Amino acid sequence: MRQALAALILLTGPALAAEPIVGRASVTDGDTVVIRGTRIRLHGIDAPESAQLCQDTAGKSYRCGQVAALALADRIGEANISCEPRDTDRYGRTVAVCRKGDEDLNAWMVSQGYATAYQR
Repeated sequence: MRQALAALILLTGPALAAEPIVGRASVTDGDTVVIRGTRIRLHGIDAPESAQLCQDTAGKSYRCGQVAALALADRIGEANISCEPRDTDRYGRTVAVCRKGDEDLNAWMVSQGYATAYQR
């Protein structure tokens, strides 16, 4: 009986973990959202922290982290998004690819220059 239960847990565990997380998202920063209490880190990208400062081409400082977070929030708007879990990071966040409809939000952040492709 114990072996059967262990086998069932092993077989169903990954399938349950891979279920998409769907709902309205609040944006924490340019690479983190929260859906129904679940913190989700966007897979494969790195965006500036919310309070991070960068310099523009003229050398003037600006809040690039805030700009990235606002861009993601504006792109999502009031829509539900769907996040496909890939992993869990060292902070306990779900790491996922998130989409608004068919649009990959992770790729959009990089293509628009608000984030870079994450390099380990």
